[in-house]
Amino acid sequence: MIDVTRAEVSIDGVGLLAPTSMSVGRGEIVALRGPNGAGKTTALRLIVGQTTPSAGTVTVSGRAPRPRDHDFRAQVAAMIGLPPFARDLTLLEQATLIGITWGLPTDAARSDAGEVLDELGMSRLVDRFPHELSSGQTQLAGLALTLVRPADIVVLDEPEQRLDDERLGRVISVLRQRADAGGTVVFATHSDRLVADLGARTVLLQEAA
Repeated sequence: MIDVTRAEVSIDGVGLLAPTSMSVGRGEIVALRGPNGAGKTTALRLIVGQTTPSAGTVTVSGRAPRPRDHDFRAQVAAMIGLPPFARDLTLLEQATLIGITWGLPTDAARSDAGEVLDELGMSRLVDRFPHELSSGQTQLAGLALTLVRPADIVVLDEPEQRLDDERLGRVISVLRQRADAGGTVVFATHSDRLVADLGARTVLLQEAA
């Protein structure tokens, strides 16, 4: 589903991503690893179309990423940094709104939103507003808003941030279920546990020269 062939990124002669190649199939879980500055986030941005390669190619389902295209956006759900939150909507209302935006009837969208929030251990927080959440809860809220909509590919940048062991375990369970259902998961991480518990294939990135 994802093919990266000797893709690299540089800005004003400064390398952000050394030539990188990888292929990710349906149902695979792939972890991007490497030191800070190796380009893990940049590689994720290439996949979702937030950045274009200076050289090489990136394709998703045989085509270059096109973030303004509805079909591409429907295929790829990404959290690279926390998503924006609506201050005056509760967590459940925001997650429900996302489902409605992607074509679900209101009742189905609310049911799906509640299910994802429950899987992430946030059932008791569904009526909270974003500013009422702790840093770990905010991280889970961002993941919930990313995972609540249908998508064939999930792209996450360090999903383990700000999470304790129990919360990380819930995220692992949700991502494992997504892959078992045929979804593709690609994430950047520094967490050995996340890689091991998900059985992720590792792509090691090196700093650009």
